[in-house]
Amino acid sequence: MNILVTGGAGYVGSVLVPELIKDGHKVKVLDRFFFGKETLDSVSNNENLKLIQDDIRWFDPKILNDIDIVMDLAALSNDPVGALDPEKTYDINHKGRARVAKLSKSSGVKKYILASSASIYGQQKQIATEESSVSPLTAYSKANRKAEVDILPLGNEYFSVTSLRFSSVYGVSPRMRFDLAINGMILDFFKKKKIIIFGGNNKRPFIHIKDAVQAYKLVLDAPSSKINGQIFNVGANEQNYLISDLAKEVGDALDPNCELEISHTPDDRSYFASFDKINNVLNFKVQNNVKDSSKEMFSALVNNKLDFGDKTITLKWYNHIKKTKTLLEKCSINGQFL
Repeated sequence: MNILVTGGAGYVGSVLVPELIKDGHKVKVLDRFFFGKETLDSVSNNENLKLIQDDIRWFDPKILNDIDIVMDLAALSNDPVGALDPEKTYDINHKGRARVAKLSKSSGVKKYILASSASIYGQQKQIATEESSVSPLTAYSKANRKAEVDILPLGNEYFSVTSLRFSSVYGVSPRMRFDLAINGMILDFFKKKKIIIFGGNNKRPFIHIKDAVQAYKLVLDAPSSKINGQIFNVGANEQNYLISDLAKEVGDALDPNCELEISHTPDDRSYFASFDKINNVLNFKVQNNVKDSSKEMFSALVNNKLDFGDKTITLKWYNHIKKTKTLLEKCSINGQFL
């Protein structure tokens, strides 16, 4: 297959793209490469990879002419980042991805997969299914929902559209991030010998990055009859956690005597999600868990590096939020790189 991955040099994309190439696909990566192209070094010399430095809001549609499948991962990456500039968050995460989907359909692409987020559930008293009412609370989650609303109706017998509502992702990546809940807890312990808990009574589902990649691959290979027009929560029922319980599990994995410190958070998102649909329809089963992944990441930090294949990453990625804010200030709204 010829596949376009937008945001393919990002946290999840830099794990997904090498997997797609390993499976024999030809991959184009469309990315601003804000954090460099080095995250794809493990496959940079592969003849089946083409890197395109551009923006989903104004790229030349001609790059879609030979594409069979689009995996649309390009977005400002989470709720805190989205809050830095809500207008740009809507411009990119909503309008930009809707543009990708519409151009994909008009260019003859067969299948489009949207990277959405379970954060659109906001607050839920009951376990959220794909049929539950949504309650997005932030610019990031609202933009995700608006993208779904615009994109899902585009599906027809010739153009399959699927939205994947991912749980909060964790695990090692060539484009490492420590602004994510589990990753941040592990870095807390590495730096301070304690874990700071924000919103201990909040509920949240989680998924390992390698399992997230497997979900993409299942949708890629699935017949359109199973996925067209569908929304899938992506995660594992057993990885729905109270944040306080999650911190304890991470801490126990690293040191049974780990200190847990409770801190205030303005984050009101709190929900558990059901993953029965993706299990039943696509036979999706997670292979990774919080305990083992915490040990893996901590071990990498102890060695002052994180290894993924042939790629070595230093702790410079810890400045993700700060750097993203700076890049947003440079990000053009008129089609020009500043």
